[in-house]
Order: sequence, then structure tokens, then C-alpha cells
Amino acid sequence: MEKKTLFDKVWEAHVVKSVPQGPDVFFIDKHFIHEVTSPVAFLNLEKRGIGVKYPERTIATPDHNVPTVEQDQTIKDKLSRMQVERLRENCKKYGIELHDLGSAHHGIVHVIGPELGVTQPGMTIVCGDSHTSTHGAFGAIAFGIGTSEVEMVLATQCIMQSKPKKMRISVEGELGPGVTSKDIILYIISKISAAGATGYFVEYAGSAIRNLSMEARMTICNMSIEMGARGGLIAPDETTYNYLKGKRYSPKGEAWGQAVAYWNSLQTDEGAVFDKEYAFDAADIEPMITYGTNPGMGIKVKGTIPSLDGMEGSNKKSYLKSLDYMGFQPGEAVKGKLVDYVFVGSCTNGRIEDIRSVAQFVKGRKKADNITAWIVPGSREVEKMAHEEGLVKILEEAGFELRQPGCSACLAMNDDKIPAGKYAVSTSNRNFEGRQGPGARTMLASPLTVAAVAVTGRITDPREVFNN
Repeated sequence: MEKKTLFDKVWEAHVVKSVPQGPDVFFIDKHFIHEVTSPVAFLNLEKRGIGVKYPERTIATPDHNVPTVEQDQTIKDKLSRMQVERLRENCKKYGIELHDLGSAHHGIVHVIGPELGVTQPGMTIVCGDSHTSTHGAFGAIAFGIGTSEVEMVLATQCIMQSKPKKMRISVEGELGPGVTSKDIILYIISKISAAGATGYFVEYAGSAIRNLSMEARMTICNMSIEMGARGGLIAPDETTYNYLKGKRYSPKGEAWGQAVAYWNSLQTDEGAVFDKEYAFDAADIEPMITYGTNPGMGIKVKGTIPSLDGMEGSNKKSYLKSLDYMGFQPGEAVKGKLVDYVFVGSCTNGRIEDIRSVAQFVKGRKKADNITAWIVPGSREVEKMAHEEGLVKILEEAGFELRQPGCSACLAMNDDKIPAGKYAVSTSNRNFEGRQGPGARTMLASPLTVAAVAVTGRITDPREVFNN
């Protein structure tokens, strides 16, 4: 009997038709849409006189462009306002479930899907957003698509897709104090590079991964795309089931037992072959931070920026360009560098566990005077829990500004921009030039590291502040 990976099992269950020497016609279980990549797709459907095939398989929410202050008022930016209005109109016209601004379950698309129990093991999930890979934490095949593919899924519930190669990344052992899932993924990307998994779908395995909570697993899978992977996934287990049980769209009654029986089969068979494998020791992972302009340019917080040794030609030129943008030098330590902004939020780290960890750390402390501190919950549900648990009070007393749900300062598509030349230590997923605003300098880190930076005003190893 052929040994199969988790990825093989889910993929094969969704192939409608194979094109010889070509892509598969691939069925999609759930389709998430937002205000940025869906309007043109709907417009093209109208032009062609085509409807939405299975509206009940699509769920919508506005997140990228929405303001995070005074959301109950008219959106000031004309383009953003128009995109949100179009999303409302299209959802109403085609009978698509919309979690709109101000509604109980509004939030970032990749936060509300798991929160509602829409995301489940064994599913195929797409969205016009690259960080759809987040949902792979549940043992789902989830990946981002372009606008023309959004149109294709709306019209047919299928997509043309060539099967990627398979990679397994194992992390074994116990994580040290102050080390989080964000540090794991930044460490992995720093080791294999921002292009190291191009053409692959990654399965994360090993005891360090199995010991993570669902929210921590989502952080890992979220950033699979940042090493070039098509997506990432983690086999479902009791942690997954405990998270999903009782959620709004999770199976109920007898259906729950049947679902779990199927989900238990979603494991990579012993002896199944991957095209590429990596293994890392959890003990070697420390709090991480990026210093350059792609997520692969990461180092341990207490480390130094790599020197130019062995670099030549275009590699050396692009490396120096990146450091010049950031205002750094080869061989320099980043620890102790002054910072201007901190941002906690995004589909990477805007969940309740992230906000809890920051609040626990800054309780009784004050942010440094030079720091502007933004904390943005990933959903209304996260915001509600943060209020109920008293986290908001702790954070506000520490000098953090709590904003309303949205993608916020993860990307410069809304009002929450980092000013040119300023340094921001961010829990988001990308540090490209201008990602958080024209000329903004972004350094990616975990919520714990961000909290340490907030209270000290400079790049700090959170373990040093913990021990004080």
C-alpha cells in the first residue's frame, strides 16, 4: 500500500479531474473574500452573466483597508470606502455571508475563519490573500490566489492547480524561556532563506510543533509564504479538536464524532516520502528579530548582522541596499538600537493569546517615552475578550493605544502607517521596503520581544527584562 503524506491525502480527496501533463481541476471547500481582491472578480462575473455557484461556501469580511479608529463612522478614504461598499453590495446580491464592520464577528479574514470554526481539518481553503496559509494549522490545504482565480472559484468552486512538491520541517525538543512560535518561524526562514521553500507545500512536524497551541500553530503556518512556500500545514490532533469543539460552524452531535474519526486519519503515514526535509533543534532557537527587507534576514536578538564575507556581485549589492534602507551596517549588533513604534496585531499575531502575553509582560510597567505603541486585535471577538479579561486596562495603563480590528499597520493600505525613516518593531509578517508606510523601517519579532522593546524603548532581549 502506498505511503501518503497528510498533504497527499487532502489533495487527492479534492481532485475533480487531472489534465495530462497539466494542472488538476481542484475543488475548494471554503472561499474567504475581502474588500480588496473581490470587487473586480464580481464585476467580471456580471460582465459574463455568471452567478456564484455555491454562495454558502464563501465567507466575507472587510479587513485590509478599514480604519481602526471610529469604525462606526464613514470611511474617509474614497477608494477604501468604495471597496467596502462594493463588498456589501456583492454579498447581498449573491447571498454571501458577510461579517461587516461593527458586527459581532468582524475581523481579519484569517482570524475569524478559525474563530468561527469555519476552518476545519481536511479542507481546501483559498482567499485572495497570500497569508491564507494560516488555516493550514488545522491540517487543511490553504493558499492565496489572485483576482482571476477568485473569479474562477466564485463561478465554479474549483481552481486549476498544479500539485506542489512536498517538504517536511521538523522541530524537535523543548523551547527555552521567552521563545515563541514566531521565533520558530523566523528562525526557520533565516536558515533556509526567503526563497528556500519555493515550489513546495510544507508540513511542520516534531515535538516542538505538537506542543504548540492552535494560535501558535497559526502563526507558524501564516509565515510559510515568507519562505516562498505555497502553504504550510500541521497534522490535526487533540489540541485541534479541543479548539474547534463548540465553535459556531463546527460539527455538532453525531456529526462531531464522525468528523473526528475522519480527522484522525489525516496524518502522514510512517515511511511516506517528502521531496525535501529539514530538521531543527528547538534548543537552538532564541528570540529572533529581522534586520533587513525580507523575512529571511533574521538573527537572534542578541546576535549581530552578518558580515559581507563570501558575498559578491548582485547578492552583495542587494544586501548593502537593504542595510542602507534600514540604516544598519554589516557586523553591527541590533540590540540596544532605539525604536520609534511597536505594533502588535495582524493575521500573524493579533489573536487573544498574543494580546494576553503582551499584557502579562507589561503589567505594572510603562512604555518608554520614545515609543508609540499600537495594539490591534484581530477580530471583534478578540477585542471583546481583551476587555472582559481586563487586558485592555493593563495595556492602556502601560501607554498602549488599543485600536479596533483590522489589518492596521501590517500593510500601508489604511490610515495606520509608520512615518518615513522611523523604526517599527512589529508582530506582522513582512518587512519589505515601504510595507508599513513609505520609507518605514520594519523589524519583525514576537509579541514578547515587542513588549520588551515597548518598555525599554530599544531592541531588547525579552529574557533580560523577564529576569528583572
